[in-house]
This record gives sequence, structure tokens and C-alpha cells, in this order.
Amino acid sequence: MPDVARRSAAEGARTGPQPPAGGEIFFREPIETTTRSTNRAVPAGRPQSAVAKSDTAPDSRPVDNAAVSRSRRRMPITHRPAARAGGTLVAFAIAVSASPCHASTLGSHTLLAHEDGNGPPVATTAAITTAATGSTLIAFSAGYTDNDQPPTDTHGNAWVRLGDPVFYRGYNGQFDVTAYLVLHAAGGAAHRVSVVKNGVPAGEITVPFIEVRDAGLLQDVAVTYPEASTSLRSGDVTTTGPATLVAFWWGDATGLHHSAIPGDGFTLIENFVDLPPNSAVQCAVAVREVASAGTYHVTWATSPAQGAPLWLFALQGGGDAIFVDGFEGAG
Repeated sequence: MPDVARRSAAEGARTGPQPPAGGEIFFREPIETTTRSTNRAVPAGRPQSAVAKSDTAPDSRPVDNAAVSRSRRRMPITHRPAARAGGTLVAFAIAVSASPCHASTLGSHTLLAHEDGNGPPVATTAAITTAATGSTLIAFSAGYTDNDQPPTDTHGNAWVRLGDPVFYRGYNGQFDVTAYLVLHAAGGAAHRVSVVKNGVPAGEITVPFIEVRDAGLLQDVAVTYPEASTSLRSGDVTTTGPATLVAFWWGDATGLHHSAIPGDGFTLIENFVDLPPNSAVQCAVAVREVASAGTYHVTWATSPAQGAPLWLFALQGGGDAIFVDGFEGAG
């Protein structure tokens, strides 16, 4: 991202609330979940917001499958004790009983980045080939806060915002990063994701687009924003069996040359850390596939020392679709 002094007030970016300097935040909030006609229970998850975006309501569109009959019930969300000090950590889980499943695996992936001041008004990723059915898709939009439109894609999927945007520290609320998800996506050849830059059309934006195949269950997610360091640790996620773990690193330092190397058995799959002359939003993505239930995290070796919003997703196989009725923020 560019230095604060180089940005013009005419860009019109909003000033949002800033992440706290330390400590952990957990929210107790309700979420609508779903039961099947089999009467199997649907445990509640833990939706969250690391930093509330006060003037935007969460996108709560359901992921639907008319072939499966279902009924709704409202379930409370309970917080879990803080695991460690430092940074802002939030975590939640969505679980559902499903028919016998296949182990999830990493599918296709790509990353798009626009240089600040030089990008077209619509950010569109390169085409990838995704599975026709059964995949979970993850995408992010990171850049100017005023570019707040959700993604669309060439296969007509409805992207659900996962929690609230996280505002970068030190940029007066002008930049944020937002996660989006599609469970049981429609896919195929020439699959692209697009984000319309409605507020700052020429502004920088980075959009990773990741497919996890045979992943019907978002088992757990951890979001944390640690203080500046050369070693940045994610929050913990817990799985109940084999899973694909997908980690995202979003460094917040100025400058053009950075490094983010994952440890703990993770493999780097996307790496945009050497930036163009006018700067851009840096991002690194790493994956680990685990064979058994457990609790996992990833530590990023980072240079230079900086903070970074970190996401860690735990995705597992699932036979039936999961119906997400909404993710509710903190306020």
C-alpha cells in the first residue's frame, strides 16, 4: 500500500474504526442455522467481526439447494476462552451433519493484483478450471475501503461475506480486507471472479481466488491481526477429521519489497510481495492438508517486521450442501 502522505484526500475513502492495539475479542451473537429432514442436529458456529464496518450491513444471502428440504431454528453462539495475548483474534465454526464425504483437496487457484493508480475499474482474475460441483470457493477483496462491492463470478455463484472487513492499521481507515465464500459452488472451465471498484476505480486491489474441492463443510475459521513482528502467528483452528487448511497473510507495511514464508507444514501457493512502483496490496496464500482431527495454526516468517491481518480456514469434506443464513457482525 502507498505511504499515507502520497494519497490524495480527493480519493474519498471513508475513515473506519481501527483495530485495537492488543487483546482478543469474542462476540456472543445469534446465527440462523439449518437442520435437515433427517432431524440431525446442526451445531452453531461462532460468527465474528475483527473490526466492525459500521455503515455496511453484512451480506447474508443464503447458499441454497432446493433439492434438500430443510427447516430453520435459531441457535445461540457462545464465546470460547482467550487462547493467548496479543493481536485481535476472532474465530468461529460452522458444522453440519452430512452424508458420507470425500476428503477435501486443494483445487485451482489464482491471484489478481492492480497497481495503485493504474488499475481498470473492474478487477477480473485470470480464468481457472474448477470442479462442476462440490467445491468451496474463497475470495478476498483488499484495497480501498470505498471499493466495497462483493465479488461475482462467471458461473453465477452467490458470494457470502464472511464476517466484517478488517481495517489496516496506520492508514486512517482508507484500506481494508474482506473475505468471501461460496459453499458447494457451481464451477467449470474459464472460471473468473470479478470485483467492481465502485469507489476508487483506478485504485489498488488484490483478489486471491482459491478452490478447495470436495469441501462441503467450513469447520473452523480464525482471524487475527497481530502487532508488527518478524514472526506472525495465526489463530488456532480445530478439525474433526481430514481437512484442507488455507492461510492468508496480508502485510500492512509500506515499501515495495517484502517476504512472508509460512511454517508449520504449510506450502506457499500464491505470493505477491514484490510490489510495483506505485505500490499495491501485498498478499500470500498457503495450504496444508491434514489427515486427522486436531488443532492447527500457522506462523509466518515476515520481512520487514510488520503486522498483517491473518485468516486460517479449515475445510472438510461434506456430502450435502450447508445452508448459511448469515454472518452477523458485532454491531
